[in-house]
Amino acid sequence: MVIGAKPPKRPFASDNSAGAHPAVMEGIAAANQGHTLAYGSDPWTDRLVEEFSRLFDTDVATYPTFNGTGANVLALGTVLGPGEAVVSTPWSHITVDETGAPERILGTKIIEVPSSDGKIAVDALASLDHLRGVQHHSQPGVLSITQVTELGTVYTPDEITALVDASHERGMRVHLDGARLANAAAAVGGIESLRAMTVGAGVDVITFGGTKNGGLGAEAVVVLDPDLAAPVPYLRKQYNQLASKMRFLSAQLLVLLRDDLWLDLASHANAMGARLYEATRKIPGVDHPWTPEANSVFPVLPLDVVSPLQEWSFFWPWDPEKGQVRWMTAWDTTEEDVELFSLGVAEIMGS
Repeated sequence: MVIGAKPPKRPFASDNSAGAHPAVMEGIAAANQGHTLAYGSDPWTDRLVEEFSRLFDTDVATYPTFNGTGANVLALGTVLGPGEAVVSTPWSHITVDETGAPERILGTKIIEVPSSDGKIAVDALASLDHLRGVQHHSQPGVLSITQVTELGTVYTPDEITALVDASHERGMRVHLDGARLANAAAAVGGIESLRAMTVGAGVDVITFGGTKNGGLGAEAVVVLDPDLAAPVPYLRKQYNQLASKMRFLSAQLLVLLRDDLWLDLASHANAMGARLYEATRKIPGVDHPWTPEANSVFPVLPLDVVSPLQEWSFFWPWDPEKGQVRWMTAWDTTEEDVELFSLGVAEIMGS
């Protein structure tokens, strides 16, 4: 099958395929002036700590990191105790896409609980109660949830609050993988919703993503309970996430936080995700099992069209056996990209 339509300039492989926002590049260049002390003892990192506390409207402890996997390992290591396990879904990034890094580096076990939509239900925590107090079992110690989930669904603040309450009642801490937390905040209602689903819900530690939302390469571990932050500087060094020239990580995140650029970029990506869904949902042969809630779309296509469509404009498979794929929009996706891609999909489906 050959598609004659012009492919989009920006494919729908992933939001981390996008480049960095021009303002972020300008912020890095502005930080590249003269000398400053290393390892976070610089004005950019000092300001970043203040800005995150302002964002969450409370004192939080902020630690810039290089990447998402490292940030997750650091965040989990901050709240894990001896002999404790991490509870997550089978879809979670820490389970599927981090090459076992949390288990190898932290020496922990990840206990997967069933999930059909990427979310964890409160009842799933109760199903692990039989492990508690038995010396032959890893003890459920940390609940890790992803927001936006790996299936593109979004927890409401009330759902997260219920999970946190159930976890804390069991003596567990809660980690939120926020690689796409900006998209979740944009989907649910903005900054107040961000606060409600994190600080307000009682989450203990989050990873705040920048790379997938206009950054060049910067994430942050944000410890929402300052009482838990004491070991983080030492763990960050052990886990190879202590940047020497940290000002260049902090400068990126500062730009994203300035004037709520992080939220504007995520809102745009979400809007393009909704537009892509609307542009393709009526094409015969394209089945959308659910409506996207953020910036990822998971259609099911006939098996014989997946490879030719990928060759024309690349995207990642999701469930190859049934033809489910993932299309993702980004901060720089344009309406023209969506239109061109949908035309190509319609052409191959009609051939």
